[in-house]
Amino acid sequence: MNNKKIINKKSEKIFEDRKVKVSHKFIIALSIVSILGFIGIVSETLFAKNISTYIESLWMIIIGLGLVIEANIKRLRNLSKEGITSNNLAHLTTIVIGFISIIAGILSSPYINFQNPSFLAIKGIVSIIAILVIIIQTWIID
Repeated sequence: MNNKKIINKKSEKIFEDRKVKVSHKFIIALSIVSILGFIGIVSETLFAKNISTYIESLWMIIIGLGLVIEANIKRLRNLSKEGITSNNLAHLTTIVIGFISIIAGILSSPYINFQNPSFLAIKGIVSIIAILVIIIQTWIID
């Protein structure tokens, strides 16, 4: 009986070690994007003012900043020593997507208004990532 308790405690410890801790930095960025979306809706319906170009630009900048913060740049300092591992590759990819979305947001702002078809692709990729994170955070992770 005593051995079963010890084994059960060990298996619980292993299960606890394998739990993935979700960082809330990107979730906060997605929350800000949601608030901006509602501000855009309120502006359009109550004040008849279309600010969608400003909102889309801010969306890209905020999500890009969220991705860059989430990627943890400090871990990539050892990239030359460690080489590219699966963990480093994920961080590197996240940082690249984050910086590209920040650049796309800045360049597609109404003040600069540099329109390029690649910005639509970037918006699509970042939107898919955001949707997946929201689904996973809402229904899969407790």
